[in-house]
Amino acid sequence: MNKYKSLYKWMIIPMVFMQFGIFKDYWGDFTDNAWSVHIHYWTGTVWYIYLIIQPYFATHGQMARHRTNGMIGMFLAGGVCLTALSMMNRDIVNSRMAMEMPDRFGPFQPWFFYGVAVVEIVMMTAFGFAVIKSIIHRKELENHAWWLISTVFIIMMPALGRGIQNVYVGMHGKDWPHINIITPLYFTQLLIIGMLVIGAWKYGKLKHPATYLAVAVNLFILFLEPVGRSAAVQHFLKAVVKG
Repeated sequence: MNKYKSLYKWMIIPMVFMQFGIFKDYWGDFTDNAWSVHIHYWTGTVWYIYLIIQPYFATHGQMARHRTNGMIGMFLAGGVCLTALSMMNRDIVNSRMAMEMPDRFGPFQPWFFYGVAVVEIVMMTAFGFAVIKSIIHRKELENHAWWLISTVFIIMMPALGRGIQNVYVGMHGKDWPHINIITPLYFTQLLIIGMLVIGAWKYGKLKHPATYLAVAVNLFILFLEPVGRSAAVQHFLKAVVKG
C-alpha cells in the first residue's frame, strides 16, 4: 500500500475543481437555493472530503478509524445518490419555465434540462454501482479503493460543468441568446476524462473496470443534446417525474 500513501493529496485536485465549478452557482444565490439543493451540495462535498481522508487513514496506520468512517461513508453515499435523483423534478420544472419564458433562459432551451435529467440518472446509477462494488471488494484493498475513487469522476460533471458553462456564457454574453452551451460541456468532459486517465495511469488502473465505467459515463454525457431533444425521452420524463 506504500504507493497509495500520497493518494489523499492527489484527491484534493478533483475536490478543488468541483468546488471551483459549483462556487458561483451555489454560493452566488445561497439564500435562494431550495433545501434539497443545500442537502445535495453538502452531501456531495462531504463525500469528496471522505475520499481524501479515507485513503489517508488507510495508508497511515489508522485502519480502525478508516473502517468506522467507511460505514458512515456508505450512509453518505446513499444520501448523495438519493438527493441527486430527488432534484430531477427541478429539471422538469426548468424545462417548462424555459418554454414559457424563453427570453429569461436564452440558450438554455427545454431540451437542455431534459438532457441533464437523463445524464443525472445515468451518473447516479453508475455511482451507486461503483459504491456497491467497493463494498463487495472491501477485503481487496486496491479494488475497493479504486471503485470508490472512480465515483469522484463519475459525478463531477454537474458541478464542474456549471462552472465552465457560466464562464463560457459570460465570455460570449454579447451573443445572447445565440450561445452554443454544449461547447463548454465538451471541454468539461475532456478535462474530467483527462484527470481520470492520468490518475488511472499513475496507480496502474487503466484497465480496471471502474476506470472503464467512469470513462463510459463521461462519454455518454457528450450525447446530452440528442438525448434531451428526443421526444420519447421528454415524454417518459414528464410521465415519471411530475414537474
